[in-house]
Amino acid sequence: MAQTQRLRHALICGTDLHILKGHVTTCQAGRILGHEGVGVVDQVGDDVTAFKAGDRVLISCISSCCGKCDFCRRGIYSHCRTGGWILGNKIDGTQAEYARTPHADTSLHHLPDGVDEEALVMLSDILPTGFECGVLNGKISPGSTVAIVGAGPVGLATLLTAQFYSPAEIILIDLDDRRLAIARQFGATQTVNSADGRAVEKVRALTGGEGVDAAVEAVGLPATFKLCTDIVSPGGGVANAGVHGVKVDLHLERLWSQNISITTRLVDTVSTPMLLRTVVSHRIEPKLSDYTPLQARRDHKRLRHVLARGGDRGLEGDHRDITQGGGQWCRRAEDFSRKST
Repeated sequence: MAQTQRLRHALICGTDLHILKGHVTTCQAGRILGHEGVGVVDQVGDDVTAFKAGDRVLISCISSCCGKCDFCRRGIYSHCRTGGWILGNKIDGTQAEYARTPHADTSLHHLPDGVDEEALVMLSDILPTGFECGVLNGKISPGSTVAIVGAGPVGLATLLTAQFYSPAEIILIDLDDRRLAIARQFGATQTVNSADGRAVEKVRALTGGEGVDAAVEAVGLPATFKLCTDIVSPGGGVANAGVHGVKVDLHLERLWSQNISITTRLVDTVSTPMLLRTVVSHRIEPKLSDYTPLQARRDHKRLRHVLARGGDRGLEGDHRDITQGGGQWCRRAEDFSRKST
């Protein structure tokens, strides 16, 4: 049930940075990366019934779920027995002019008319990851206190979707004052620059010494994971959304008695239809901005340089669009906005 899409927009994800660093051993050398995109159906396989040539589609990062195996029946599409996260990992991905999607009928989404494709591409990975791995796993609830470590794209997506549940406080923690300023625009009630090493002290001061009910790790570094375990209050939870490529110490000698929960998750994209409706209704409005010239097809070294530079910015690498105009442009996907209610 495979079909081929002609890509109109694709993003470079922080996970691609981990692949370049050798942290994802399932991805072999020479693989075309990319697991996010919006495109137009070019060819359909004989068994595809839900799509036809010319349809505009959203390509999910978990773009190959059979819908029949035991994991799919439990809603754990990321671990589908014959699919899961394979795009840009085990098969060639979306950072190209064309991409093939297995299990197309259950892995793609029709694009509604009248909605900006540059907004919809955020639904491939960034928004579902922030919502499922951060908000849902963090059990964010009305009146709760939340800290999000990392104000990159996934951290900002967690910030936006956490507001569905009306927490009393959302604290954003990052090294970059510019990103923290953006976080305040998107609804963060407090921000903490952790560059001085006093983030734990500052968060506890903001929470009356108690710590937070939910700490979301949106970076993927040992130091930021430890920070989450240092600021979570007794009875709270740490929700890991970052991709980790090296070992992380878990200090159970201190945590064993604190009644906390720690969750991990590879995004399943079960929330994509719901999030798509929130974008269509303008409850949240993802945006793309800041054009940077990039001859992606002709200048692989420059592409690698952009990737490396993205990994050095703040706590998390940028998401960038490399296919608009036939691979002529690279765009940062940092600008989200939320409609006031």
